[in-house]
Amino acid sequence: MFKTKAAVLYEAKKPLQIETLNQEEPRHGEVRVRTSVAGICASDHHYMIGDNKMPMPVVLGHEGSGYVDSVGPGVQNFKPRDRVITAFISGCANCSYCLSGFVNLCTTSTALNTKQYDGTLRLKKNGNSIHQMQKLGLFSEYLICPQQSLYLLPDEVPMDVAALIGCCVTTGVGAVLNQQASKPGIDIVVFGLGGVGLSAIMGAKILNCNNIIAVDIKDHKLEFAMKFGATHTINSSKSDPIKEIMSITGNGVDMAFDTFGRGSVTNQAIEATKRKGTTVIVGLAPIGDTVNADMIGLCRDQKTLIGSFYGSISPHESFKQIIKHYLKGEIDIRALVERTYKLDQINEAFNDLENGLDGRGIIIYPN
Repeated sequence: MFKTKAAVLYEAKKPLQIETLNQEEPRHGEVRVRTSVAGICASDHHYMIGDNKMPMPVVLGHEGSGYVDSVGPGVQNFKPRDRVITAFISGCANCSYCLSGFVNLCTTSTALNTKQYDGTLRLKKNGNSIHQMQKLGLFSEYLICPQQSLYLLPDEVPMDVAALIGCCVTTGVGAVLNQQASKPGIDIVVFGLGGVGLSAIMGAKILNCNNIIAVDIKDHKLEFAMKFGATHTINSSKSDPIKEIMSITGNGVDMAFDTFGRGSVTNQAIEATKRKGTTVIVGLAPIGDTVNADMIGLCRDQKTLIGSFYGSISPHESFKQIIKHYLKGEIDIRALVERTYKLDQINEAFNDLENGLDGRGIIIYPN
């Protein structure tokens, strides 16, 4: 049986285990991908520390790029050695959301969770099944996924850039560009400056926003955000961010984005918006966290609170849009990459994420 080296999560709050797993062959409509680059994302970390739940044991990793190794029966759009981005929502093409263009909200993909579209798993260890996060599991040298998870990558786009387009760039840029309230010249604020927050700032730059305000609790992250288009920075651990935002804008921002994912941060984001302003929740909060919004303020000021998941539209459409901006030189995605690791260093990589280091860390596979 085919073998792959992978990082496996057996239990929350325990280190990932590097193991060799058995991998079945791709079935109908499936593709085996040789992983090239995988991003170190806070969404994986949520499962590692128990903030969110997933079947275990599981190979995490949902942001990445790779090369097609082999294809199963019925796969017509991909061939071995094709360069691809992986989308962590693949889409069934049959539910009402897929049929209306919102593949990111596919109900079938959500219901199956870690399982492939035939309801089964492809990884095993000592006869026991191993799950793949979002049908991917990029913390493995090889993965099997639905063909609709893959996006054919132009030769001009490097694999490290492609990997980040697979999640954080699409999530952040798409959250800004794909909203009804988005238009040039508006004022925005972004709370949280991880990979998604920095990508939201890049989206605001593409949109040609006026004031682009970055909020975080670490000065080095605020300084780093200036590279991507932030016009103002606020350290919310040292000053009242709402007062600072009002000082900059006069009466609040048009749009506020919580890319960190906490009820307390979302409340600040709502408060930071002007009348008829829009607050967008982008970051995933821990299970049970809620927003305690001022309902009178939402009503009388006609404010809007919405969610944005995976760029708000079909991920393949987001990929296409973002690649165009990248090839035009309008955004510097590679500048997000601050650290590289081998798969064996994955626990160190997540320690660095926990410690709030700048930018994005990535795992580079030896291929």
